[in-house]
Amino acid sequence: MITAAQLRAARVLLGIDQRQLAELSGLSVPTIQRMEASETMVRGNVDSLVKLISAFDAVGIEMIDEGAVSHSLGRGVRLKSNSGSAKVLRGARSDNKASSGTRERT
Repeated sequence: MITAAQLRAARVLLGIDQRQLAELSGLSVPTIQRMEASETMVRGNVDSLVKLISAFDAVGIEMIDEGAVSHSLGRGVRLKSNSGSAKVLRGARSDNKASSGTRERT
């Protein structure tokens, strides 16, 4: 399972908002909002949770379960060490900013 805190942390690690996560996972924005508002473990149907985890996996985010190999043995998220997908996602966001009329400083 995934906690609401892990969901928010993964989204922040990627630098995306709820709308972008909804597009990435094929879920609706209200579904993402409900999941993030969960007290501890994310509430949702199995299909939605699978879509969410698959989307994170595809862009290089690894969910760390409690007791898994990590320094503190607690839950968390991390970028996969051999994945360039997160960089690709960040590059796509930069392109979107530039095309929406926002100018980047040089």
